[in-house]
Amino acid sequence: MGDHGNISSSDFYIGLGLAISSSLFIGSSFILKKMALIKLSKYAQRAADGGYGYLKDWVWWIGLMSNGFGEFVNFIALMFAPATLVTPLGALSVLVTAVLSSFCLNESLNLLGKVGCTLSILGSTIMVIHAPQEATVDTLDELARMMQAPAFIVYATAVFTSSMILIFYTAPRFGNTNILVYITICSVIGSLSVMACKGLGIGVKQLFAGVNIFLHPLTWVLLISLVTFITTQLNYLNKALDVFNTSVVTPIYYVFFTTSVITASAILFKEWKTLNTKDTLGCICGFVTIIAGIFLLHAFKDMELTIHNLPVAMHRHGSTSTEHKRDLATEKLLNSLESNSDEEDTIGLLNSAASVEDETDNSFEEIEMNSFK
Repeated sequence: MGDHGNISSSDFYIGLGLAISSSLFIGSSFILKKMALIKLSKYAQRAADGGYGYLKDWVWWIGLMSNGFGEFVNFIALMFAPATLVTPLGALSVLVTAVLSSFCLNESLNLLGKVGCTLSILGSTIMVIHAPQEATVDTLDELARMMQAPAFIVYATAVFTSSMILIFYTAPRFGNTNILVYITICSVIGSLSVMACKGLGIGVKQLFAGVNIFLHPLTWVLLISLVTFITTQLNYLNKALDVFNTSVVTPIYYVFFTTSVITASAILFKEWKTLNTKDTLGCICGFVTIIAGIFLLHAFKDMELTIHNLPVAMHRHGSTSTEHKRDLATEKLLNSLESNSDEEDTIGLLNSAASVEDETDNSFEEIEMNSFK
């Protein structure tokens, strides 16, 4: 455990408990919202098709409140424990969702998906651990000056431009077939919503200090932006959950969202200036690990691969030529019967098909024997 001498032991464990509780609530919220969307799809227009019937479903609202409460608990945890502890623990929500989805939604991840999920969480955790510390901002005036920096203006412009392209061009065409479309919209918009939330947090501190923040125009800009961003984020997250497997959506969303938030925060608060060589290498390694995890999770999600059938799956590729021979022999036999060929030719084809069948059986027997060795 790292050094946390700046905070009391009791505060540290309170923050740890709150961070874990936050992950439980957030992970459960994905399951509840998915259950509501599945039920809705049986009698109303799906969210992926532009329907908003889930707003009338009490299960979806419980899921939304569970997510909101989890985020609130996570915010409180940051008051007791360091962010380098609380933020990586957000990865627990991915594990909670994966476990609950197998029990509540009958969904499953294959072996490569589980490895990819683990790598994604590991890479994100490494990036968060090695991310630079956040700069101290005490007033809304300071934040306003930082938001006028060219780097943040370029980032915000890039987010708005790419989001508009994804929402109005890419999503209607590829949203229901490519999971990254909806997830990318949620993530990049979500990074700005976190920045707006941090800004409002600065304003709340000033409010408790006796400053009337409601006279500051940035307060209303942040508030309106936060509502707009969160609404957009939830809309496209619902679409992703409605179309794709929850166990796949959750880790990819976590990875993309965490990476986007780290990027936005580093640009806004100039955190990159404090990076040393070790942290730079840590961030690069974490990012490469994330890419590898996403590839395994997304590229092989349709394969039926478990730890039990792994030996058979590895040898199955070698038996492809034998199966192809059997299919060709069967096709020739059927064509012979349909064309009323000579009896001698038909008998020859039957013998050929039988020999190929024996070859196939022997091949699979050999595979099964090797798998038990």
